[in-house]
Amino acid sequence: MASPNGTVIRNVRLSCAERHLETPTWDIACLDGRVQSVTSSGSCIPHDEATVIEANAGVLVPSLCHSHIHLDKCFILSQCDPLVTGSLPEALQVTNQAKADFPKDIDNLYTRATYLIRESVESGVTAMRAFVEVDTTVGFTCLDMGLQLAKEWAGVCHIQIVAFAQEALYEFAASMEPGPNYNLLCDAASRPGVSVVGSAPWVEPNRTHALKNLELVLSLAEKHGLHADFHLDYNLNPDTPPMVWDVLQLLRQRSWCRSSGKRVTIGHATRLGLFSREEWAELKQAMDKLPLEIVALPQSDIYMMGRMDPSGKVPVPLAGRTLNAPQVYRDHGVRVALSVNNVENAFTPQGSLDPLTLASLGVGLFQVGTEPDWRVLLRSVSTTSKEAIGIMHGGKASGESVDEGDGLVPRVGDPADFVVLHGARRWQSVVLNPGFDRTTFYKGNVVARRRAQTWNANMGGEITN
Repeated sequence: MASPNGTVIRNVRLSCAERHLETPTWDIACLDGRVQSVTSSGSCIPHDEATVIEANAGVLVPSLCHSHIHLDKCFILSQCDPLVTGSLPEALQVTNQAKADFPKDIDNLYTRATYLIRESVESGVTAMRAFVEVDTTVGFTCLDMGLQLAKEWAGVCHIQIVAFAQEALYEFAASMEPGPNYNLLCDAASRPGVSVVGSAPWVEPNRTHALKNLELVLSLAEKHGLHADFHLDYNLNPDTPPMVWDVLQLLRQRSWCRSSGKRVTIGHATRLGLFSREEWAELKQAMDKLPLEIVALPQSDIYMMGRMDPSGKVPVPLAGRTLNAPQVYRDHGVRVALSVNNVENAFTPQGSLDPLTLASLGVGLFQVGTEPDWRVLLRSVSTTSKEAIGIMHGGKASGESVDEGDGLVPRVGDPADFVVLHGARRWQSVVLNPGFDRTTFYKGNVVARRRAQTWNANMGGEITN
């Protein structure tokens, strides 16, 4: 419940880069959804009617963000035929078969999506870009569900709904005009509550139609004032020209700019991992001027990409199957968000809804052992992800310290969206070994608490239910 006199989060540790600031604890005062003050513990005198939350020296970090997650396709593996190859074509096939039943069992659709949102909020998520599919198989069933849940959870979590065309907009290679999936997407993009329009150009019959797909979706975004989001460059083939260059060319032609507030985001983007230093430099220069964002999806990418070819050769090492966010930022200055994407479906059978598990995964996967790289990973599932979906604007002014510039330490005026990890005693543990016990704050208010109930025989006593 919101307090008209604000909230004080007392006795927290912050993710300060400077060692001398790590140990002290702090009080964070929040009012009207923003940080009002950051002071040493005990020095903040709250209003008599303010809500005071004792954090007991837990670590406070920015709240987490799903910058790319599928709300309708989560937890459907049990509804699919058993996987045989685990390949991408098989995933598309069994998922399409399961999708056919979505309109027949709307309660199941709502239950799965609600579980995803609830578990995410309890892990510290206060913002998500949620993809819901629109096509001739499901019609607007998934879209209606997503819009309804976005309203129901509006006071707890910011949910951006993406009207998403997973299926091709052109029916056949010979098609001159887009087909019925495009007509449905046009209708969906005009619906109140839709924030983003998206597609997967790589499913089109050929590259020519994939380029037309990009143009159609960008036109819809412009017409309705929406963000655009593409599943793009989802391959590791050095002979396949990256389509990110085509997206950038279209943005230049259409006069998109960073100041507009609308973002064009590409998800997966595994092909970019093969870029040369010169290509990264060219991309960085373009991204400084154009509103392009990149979201890598490690759980899906390392499962699906780089599989053994018929000769038994593995084309790329494990770490090369998804974008190495710390290295890309360290070497090229490009921020890459990390997101969960799918859970328990044919595209991603494994993994957790907790974005911090991606940061932990990244430490081992990318073999990064330095604190600056860990900060990049923590940022990738929080602040960078929020920037990628256009709800937070990044950039570090010249002369700012790392604490002031990387967005991990709260400043006066920042959104009061946080998660406190109660078992942690230093910020590094949030990345390396994120604990279960957490409190989530959205707009300065507590919106979720999560606590583990434990017992072991060595402690004695009775097991309690």
